[in-house]
Formats: sequence, C-alpha cells, structure tokens
Amino acid sequence: MGLDEDALEYHRTDPPGKIEISTTKPTNTQRDLSLAYSPGVAAPCLEIDEDETDAYSYTAKGNLVGVVSNGSAVLGLGDIGAQASKPVMEGKGVLFKRFADIDVFDVELDEADPDKIVEAIKMMEPTFGGVNLEDIKAPGCFTIEERLREEIDIPVFHDDQHGTAIISGAALLNAADIAGKSLEELEVVFSGAGASAIASARFYESLGIQKENITMCDSSGIITEERADAGDVNEYKEQFARDLPEGGLADAMEGADVFVGLSIGGIVSQDMVRSMADDPIIFAMANPDPEIGYEEAKDARDDTVIMATGRSDYPNQVNNVLGFPFIFRGALDVRATEINEEMKVACAEALAELARQDVPDAVVKAYGDEPIQYGPNYIIPKPVDPRVLFRVAPSIAEAAMESGAARTEIDLEEYEEQLEARLGKSREMMRVVLNKAKSDPKTVALAEGENEKMIRAAYQIKEQGIALPILIGDEDEIKGTAANLGLDFEPQVADPSVGDYEEYADRLHELRARKGITRSEAGELIERDSNYFGSVMVEQDDADALLTGLSHHYPSALRPPLQVVGTDDDVDYAAGVYMLTFKNRVIFIADATVNQDPDEEVLAEVTKQTGKLARRFNIEPRAALLSYSNFGSVDNEGTRKPRKAAAMLQDDAEVDFPVDGEMQADTAVVEDILEGTYGFSDLDEPANVLVFPNLESGNIGYKLLQRLGGADAIGPMLVGMDKPVHVLQRGDEVKDIVNLAGVAVVDAQQE
Repeated sequence: MGLDEDALEYHRTDPPGKIEISTTKPTNTQRDLSLAYSPGVAAPCLEIDEDETDAYSYTAKGNLVGVVSNGSAVLGLGDIGAQASKPVMEGKGVLFKRFADIDVFDVELDEADPDKIVEAIKMMEPTFGGVNLEDIKAPGCFTIEERLREEIDIPVFHDDQHGTAIISGAALLNAADIAGKSLEELEVVFSGAGASAIASARFYESLGIQKENITMCDSSGIITEERADAGDVNEYKEQFARDLPEGGLADAMEGADVFVGLSIGGIVSQDMVRSMADDPIIFAMANPDPEIGYEEAKDARDDTVIMATGRSDYPNQVNNVLGFPFIFRGALDVRATEINEEMKVACAEALAELARQDVPDAVVKAYGDEPIQYGPNYIIPKPVDPRVLFRVAPSIAEAAMESGAARTEIDLEEYEEQLEARLGKSREMMRVVLNKAKSDPKTVALAEGENEKMIRAAYQIKEQGIALPILIGDEDEIKGTAANLGLDFEPQVADPSVGDYEEYADRLHELRARKGITRSEAGELIERDSNYFGSVMVEQDDADALLTGLSHHYPSALRPPLQVVGTDDDVDYAAGVYMLTFKNRVIFIADATVNQDPDEEVLAEVTKQTGKLARRFNIEPRAALLSYSNFGSVDNEGTRKPRKAAAMLQDDAEVDFPVDGEMQADTAVVEDILEGTYGFSDLDEPANVLVFPNLESGNIGYKLLQRLGGADAIGPMLVGMDKPVHVLQRGDEVKDIVNLAGVAVVDAQQE
C-alpha cells in the first residue's frame, strides 16, 4: 500500500480518529462517582464561583489547549473547510500530547468571517488555558489573533505565523554563527508574503536582522514602495516595502546572504543560488516540494551552502513541532496571559543553543544512526529530542515571568524536575539520584575509555556536575575523538600504556597470585585490559567508582571487579538489580544478572542489598520473596528457599523494612489480594522489591514487564560490592552510562 492508503487505514482503524478522553481520577466505586459528579462536584463549583482562578486548581483548564481552525488554509490542501480539516486538528492534538503532555480539544468552526470567529473563541475562553489558531488564511488570521490578544486573558498563538518564524529563526541564529556572519549585516530575501513570511520577517527583526536589509517578494515580484503607494499590496505586506526598482525573485536574490522560501516549489534555480553572497543560507520551506531541492542547492556552489527545508528526509527540517508544544507548556505552567515577543525569542535562543550540544543516542538512532553534530547539516534540534521540553519550556516560563505575562511565579529548578516527571517515572526517579550525585560529586573511572559513547558520557557527566570522570585508555585517541565530536572539554585520562602503574600490577599480582596469575601476566592485564586497570584503580582508592562492560558480555565484564574489588565485608554475594518504572509505580527486581541458583542465604542477602538500593532512590522498600506458592500452599525444596529467606530476614534485627514470602507475583503487587486473602502478611502495602527465586525467572520477569508491561528499565545496578562498581549492558546508550554514573556516585557517597 502507498502512503495515502496507509494513512486512511491508520485513521479508520477502530476507534476512528487519533484522540480520546481518559479519566485522571478513580471511578471504581459509588463514592468515586459521587466525588466526580453529583453531589460532590458542587464543592469545586462553589470555590470557582468565589474565585475564578481556582479553575486552574480544580479543573483541567491549566493543561487544556483549544486547537481552533476554519480549514481555510490547510497546509498543502488549501481551503478544504472546517469538517475536512478535523484530521489535521486531531493530529495537532496528538503532537501536543506526545511532546509536552498537553491535552487538546480540537474545535472546527464552519465560519469565514474573522469577527464571528473571534466572538466564538471569546465565548469558549472559560474552557481553555490557551488557544492555538491553526490553518486560517491571511489576512484574516492576523485580525483574529490581534483581536484575541487584546480581548481575552489567555495565551493565543497562531502557529502558522509564529511557529515557522521561531523555528527558522533558531536555525538562522546557528546558520549565521557557522557562516561567520553578523545578523545585523545579513541581507535577507523572502519568497512569499503570506502569514508565515510576514511573521518570520517581523520575528527576524526581533533577533537582530535590520528591517532595511529585508526584501520580500510575492507572486508579482519585489514588494516596493512604488507598489505600496499604488495600493497593490495589503497593509501587512506594506510594512516591508522597500525603495528598490521593480524586479523579480532572481533580482532580489542577487548578492543576498539569506533566502527564506515560504511560497511554492521549484521556483529557485541553481543560477539564482550562484548569484547569492559567499556561504549562502537557504531556507526553502515550501511543502511538500521546496523552492529548490536540497541536493540541487548544495551542488550549485563550491563554498558552504547551509540548507534547510520543511521536509523530514533532509537535514535541518524546520518543523513547527519544535515550538508550539513547548511554548504552550511553559505558558500554561505560569498561567500566562499571552505569548509575547520575549517568549518567542527565548524559544528560538533555547533551540539554537540546544543544537550546539551533544546529541542523545536515541535521537541518532531515530535518524538512521548517522552522526549528528553541530554544523551546516545540523543547525536545529531534531523533533524527537526529549531535551527540547527541558530547554524550551523553562525558557518560555522564565521569559513570561520576566516580561510580566505570568500570573504565577515558579521555581525554575523545581520546574525542570516536574517536566522530567511528565516524560515518565524513570526520569523522575533518576532526577532524585542525579541531584544527590551533584551535591557531592565523586571520581568515576570509565573503562573502555576510547569508546565514543564513553567519551560522550564523560562529557555529559562533567558538564552536568554529576561526577569527575576518568577515561581509561589511549590518551591521544581519546582526546582526538573528543575533538572530532566537537566536545568542548578537556577529558581526564588514565593511560595504562604511558603512565607509571607498576604498583597496580603489583597489587593485582598480590590479589591473584594464588589464582594462577604471574607478575608478568598481571602487568599485561593492567596495561591491556581496562577492566582490570579500573578495578585496581578503585580498589586502591584512586577512583571512587567504576563503570565497565559497554563492549563485553556481562559475565566477562563482571569477572575482574569481582576478583579485585570483591564483595562488601559482610556480604558474600553480589547481585544485579533493575528498577522498573510504570506510570504510578516503581519496582526493583533482583536478581536478574548474577546468581543462577541462589539458596536461602543468598536470597536473603540480595533482598537486604536491594532494599538499601531502593532507599538511594528515596523509596522505602517493601520486599516480597517470589515463588509459584503462597505461604506454604505448595511445599517442596523450591518453595522452601524463599520461605526460609523471608523468615531469616524477619528475624534479622538489621532489616528495618517489611519482608514476606514465599508468595506469588500477583499476591505481591495487587493490594486487594494481599489485604483481602492474605491479610496476615507482614506487607501492609504492595511490594516494591521483588526477589525472584533464581536468575532465570528474574531475567525473564524483568524483560516481560519491560516489553509487554510498558515499563522503563534502569540498570542493571550491581549491589553488594565492596566499592561502587556497575557493569553496563552491551549496547547501552550514553544516557544509561550517565544514569549509572549517578548511581555510582550516590553509592560512593554512602561509603
């Protein structure tokens, strides 16, 4: 099937469309329903009647945007009317929810009169926290937005105007930087004089482009003062009329630094590109076909052509989704009365700055695993980059507060943590650990230091203040890779091949001499195997923690730390723990990586160590020893092990958290079963530490929960070691390394 057929099938599959309403409060009992509706709902109604701002506290208004259109200028389709525009407006709602967790009602108005549209939206003001105007043709869209900004007290944003302006503005900031050109001196030519072109030209002025350096062309050619005096252009185009001879787009582009295309495809030739100034900047944003093709523009010249389009299949896509969800997120969260120029500039500057930073692995994978690095082919962030939320929304909120548009003040550091939580419980939990790590950073040795991911992780770890990373490996190679990646930092490197590490070899020989390791073999291991080097480094207190395993099988990566660092004094066995996060629940699963067939003593040790780990995430542990039996319902050797382990822990004075077992998995996690059928259990709430009876079941269990249960997994985290050591999974991403570095630092702080 082709794209059109796939899209039709996508939209008509039951349930039809792309959005639905879901409840956010319990509705399971008669009391729940009496609170949600009559008679309980009267209480918040009366509170709001006394103070209308209480609507933000008692209703969804503060997270609800109205996407309003009359379908008169649907991108690529034109005036198709209100009803036919509904799939587009639903799609806009999907993007709001997906990228910024904002709920949307799409509102399609069968009306062409701007005055009547304004009145309709004014009547809906009590419903929404903000209004996104969409696909309304010019010049009516200007009138509608201007009047609504004056007449209603919630933010209004016409994305077709300002979205393109802001995102292309961010791209322009970086393109000018890469080209080594001053914004104030840029000569800018626009092809197109509709809503988005006029809004972009206005916005570029806010960024520093001089108005007298902007030349705008419509279908009749350059907008000149002579045409304006003759009444040939409307009042909005007239703002950009210049005292120039009449001419066409080709005349305007001659000698220009920047071309901004918001018109129709295929109207720019290679000769026109060749006529521009050195290292030209070309934003050909007509959709679906740009004013000039990407390769065509690049091939027109020998110097650097910085090219952007509106298409996702080429670098530098000017995509409005980089703006509107996050602009509204910040505006809603400070209860802004408007989205003003200061907020728009803050968005563009935040996006431009983000593009200059290292790109997460998940983003690189989403775009075919090709390297993504700041330069001519990467001047704006990718839409799927989760960091956009954390950079843009706080910038919008801050600009709103500073400019007087905000009704409420917020703490920006706390706000970033709230935004993390919107993207999932795992990010919220990791923020707890990373904040602890930042309070007292420790040195973390990174084995396999020549690995590009390790180098990028070291940069982020240092940049965020999580730890003081030491990369183990060839110093020249590490520094060369860092430079090639454009990472602006001086990595600390421990190079076994050039440093004087004889004492490390002596120590390794001392520890392993009776295990068959000669002194010369120990020297070779220290020089050639960064796992052994890092293990001795931590054992000798030259580093506080070690991360390893990125390119090794887990058992082979674990072996050197176990041989050198060993387990804690009062612990005989290490264990691998995963933290699984669901929407409203966090569960620790052990053991998933180390002990194949543990006895009751090992199970007890693993439980104790996992409970300690949970507390590092500010989670009070409640542990369940799992089996296929409930409290003796089956009695055999297998069920006795977790039962005995639970009894040992209950008798252990050092265990200060509830433990019980053996029990089935659903008994452990379902409150009704635990309290109803097994009210005698020592657990008064569902367990959050699940200890599996063997490695096989633990590994299967966590992977099923992750893949089918929709859980996010963090780990494996190694517990029970004498010094903080964590073994990565092969293929882990940079963010996984950074997260485990945070865990390792908190481990070291406990030491």
